[in-house]
Amino acid sequence: MCLSTVYKNTLTPETVVMKNVMRIECKDGVVILTDLMERQMAIEGTLEMANLVDGVAIVKESEVA
Repeated sequence: MCLSTVYKNTLTPETVVMKNVMRIECKDGVVILTDLMERQMAIEGTLEMANLVDGVAIVKESEVA
């Protein structure tokens, strides 16, 4: 089973959004994360990078004008 830690904008400990993510869905400018306990979080933005070998993903948050 591949579980990942998702970060917002940069890969630093301070930007961890969710750990143990098992599913990432991208719909209409929103990235929906689901963890192992079926908890969900939605972030407005795009999936910038996912490295499933290392278990990390980065979501680029949409900038507010």
